Amino acid sequence: MNLRGIANSVTSTVNPNQTVTVLRSTGYTIGAGRKQIPTYAAGVSGPGQIQALNGVDLKQLDGLNIQGTIRAIYLRGSLAGVIRPDGTGGDIVQIDGRDWLVVKVLESWPDWTKAAIVLQGS
Repeated sequence: MNLRGIANSVTSTVNPNQTVTVLRSTGYTIGAGRKQIPTYAAGVSGPGQIQALNGVDLKQLDGLNIQGTIRAIYLRGSLAGVIRPDGTGGDIVQIDGRDWLVVKVLESWPDWTKAAIVLQGS
């Protein structure tokens, strides 16, 4: 049973899905001055459900010292925040031409992910 699909059919009547592009983090290269420059795989586009964070989500983020504009995204497939052993940073989700960094995976299931994303500066 596709519970996410059922839930999305209901929520999207009130809050329509948006087309998003996901750039999966592949690590980094070393630039001038030994500065780390993040690298990403080619973007993949598809529908995403963007929502405000609920109380349980906020509790999971408590203590991470995350500031700025934060949202939750429901997305088919997987997203990842920082994975230190792999040397990768967080994935980037592009929404309406703006970059959002995945800072925490809130729920991970075989066919969909809920993650906290933070709007990045220019």
